[in-house]
Amino acid sequence: MTDTATDRIRVVVVDDHAVMRAGVVALLTGEPTIEIVGEASDGREGVGLVQRLAPDVALLDLRMPVLDGAAATAEIVALPVATRVLILTTYDTDAEIERAVEAGAVGYLLKDTTREQLADAIRSAARGETVLAPKVAERLVARMRRPEPVALTAREREVLSAVADGLSNAEIGRRLVIGEATVKTHLLRVFAKLDVSDRTRAVVVALERGLLAR
Repeated sequence: MTDTATDRIRVVVVDDHAVMRAGVVALLTGEPTIEIVGEASDGREGVGLVQRLAPDVALLDLRMPVLDGAAATAEIVALPVATRVLILTTYDTDAEIERAVEAGAVGYLLKDTTREQLADAIRSAARGETVLAPKVAERLVARMRRPEPVALTAREREVLSAVADGLSNAEIGRRLVIGEATVKTHLLRVFAKLDVSDRTRAVVVALERGLLAR
């Protein structure tokens, strides 16, 4: 917990690169409100450190031996301590970001972060606030705005392909040896999945998303 006498935020730094870890510690040493109380070189060691010291913030790299940052985050969050996890890494791919956030990290920073930004992020994380590097925030927003992937069944693709060929429902039924009512049911499901209201638009959207061969 925070040292009430000095009101300093207790931090552990977990990074398998000794030079990088030393650099982070050096950056934060001059901060009057932050105290580095421990260092670890892999995720497993980091979890043990948090368990023993119960720091306010654990500053974790992502790709580490023994136990990576996301897995270590999940274990730290599950501990009976109030430690907040802040990721500090060079990786900003969607998969890496999602794994860390889903594991319970309150923040995600990149290693080009300045000393002032890092210190501010640690203070925010200690308060339980979400902290994201601008590039990371942009990627998350872009991903949220991206249309959800749509999966059509094999039969739905066959029906839609027949629509693209200009066939009527009755003709589609004869081609696929199914009833006309069944064709209509498949089309309604396709319309719902693609968020469209007519046959032509369904074909256009399916082609745009690569769900139908051109």
